[in-house]
Amino acid sequence: MNDSLVILSIASAIVASIPILFAALGEIVANRSGVMNLGVEGMMLVGGVVGFWAGNESGNLAVAMIVGGLAGTALALVHAVLAVTLRVDQTVSGLSLVILGGGFSSFVGTSGEPGLLSAPNGVEIAPVFPAALRDLPGVGPVLFGHDVIVYLAVVAVGLGTYVLNRTPTGLSLRAVGEDPAAADAAGISVVAMRYVATAIGGFGAGVGGAYFVVGIVGTWQNGVTAGIGWIAVALVILAGWRPWLAFVGALAFGGLNGLGFTLQLAQVDVPSDFLKMMPFIAAYLVVVGVSANPARARKVAAPAALAQPYAREAR
Repeated sequence: MNDSLVILSIASAIVASIPILFAALGEIVANRSGVMNLGVEGMMLVGGVVGFWAGNESGNLAVAMIVGGLAGTALALVHAVLAVTLRVDQTVSGLSLVILGGGFSSFVGTSGEPGLLSAPNGVEIAPVFPAALRDLPGVGPVLFGHDVIVYLAVVAVGLGTYVLNRTPTGLSLRAVGEDPAAADAAGISVVAMRYVATAIGGFGAGVGGAYFVVGIVGTWQNGVTAGIGWIAVALVILAGWRPWLAFVGALAFGGLNGLGFTLQLAQVDVPSDFLKMMPFIAAYLVVVGVSANPARARKVAAPAALAQPYAREAR
């Protein structure tokens, strides 16, 4: 039963959803503070190449994830300086991170002897739970067959939902994203809150990129993320800036990303390029569907001050 196409497809979709989920959760935090960072793809590439390098040097999954996350944070802070301090157009700044991240990751991946392009994966990915649980009929591979990063992603969803909605810090963050002038008048540091939120967004994207390279692909290739950073950006909008809805959406996109594996098991011959288009086509269709319904569109409205620079002297 555990070898059935349905069970294997669900288990594969869960793993494939994790990089998208981490990146989307980080972007939700940044967006909630009023900072729009379109550089998720670049941050994932930087996190992926640095995390892969750290994993090869240490042989440790935790080190690879943390170092990859910090690399994404470093790139996100460039965006914070431009968008928050210098008040540069956030769309332009975010898009520049995609170019910067892509170029930097390609440079790091091809430099050195031997380069990362020819390096094997130095990290061993092992399931958390014992074989007795993983072999349970039906639920074993789906619920108990994953490594620790998958379960940490689920914890992050619950933690993010709780912090954003049930804590003073989360309420302050949302206030900054909705009305920064009012938040400033209430004693909340808009600049500090936006810097921290942007850094968290970068860490999430970096971890997602590192896990994609180390935990799924298992090797470094230039441009390895192949657009999943953009899927994460779209997912934030489709989820209405809610972590738990981002989790549901990430599972759906993960299933589409793993469609090639599913069809291969089913011995269905479909061009690989067509399969790579499916997640993006689905994103477009959902956006069109949401936009066509005014009532539904209002429910997923963006934070009021998203992408709007704030200057205290202009209050």
